[in-house]
Amino acid sequence: MVPGKGGVMQPGETKSLYERLGGVYAIAVVVDDFIDRVMVDPRLNANPRVDEAHHRVSAQGFKYYVTEQVCWAAGGPQTYSGRSMADTHRDLLISSDEWDAFMDDLHQTLGKFDVPERERGEVVAIVESTRGDIVTAASPAV
Repeated sequence: MVPGKGGVMQPGETKSLYERLGGVYAIAVVVDDFIDRVMVDPRLNANPRVDEAHHRVSAQGFKYYVTEQVCWAAGGPQTYSGRSMADTHRDLLISSDEWDAFMDDLHQTLGKFDVPERERGEVVAIVESTRGDIVTAASPAV
């Protein structure tokens, strides 16, 4: 998700984003819901390359890497051990419209768990920082 470490502390603040989100267990629950949404989202699976990838990779493995990555980006002790976002998504030809659907899924999940606005904004910024490595195709003309 993130090229650099997230969870930057503001002056006078002692808790990282990772801590404010509740640590690995809380993050894993949110990621679990999010990945379940993404895996079945017809807006994403309309792309045959994405659909194929969703059937080739286990949801559990996907959840593991995303949890690891969110924890790392939020300032937790985990280290992301997966491939780069560019390498992982290059051949999927993800469009801006598909990215928007993915982000809608993220917003739905963050809302379901009542993630506070400040933390929600920080998580969204972390995810948005990966857009350039993930969106590689133009959206179809309307």
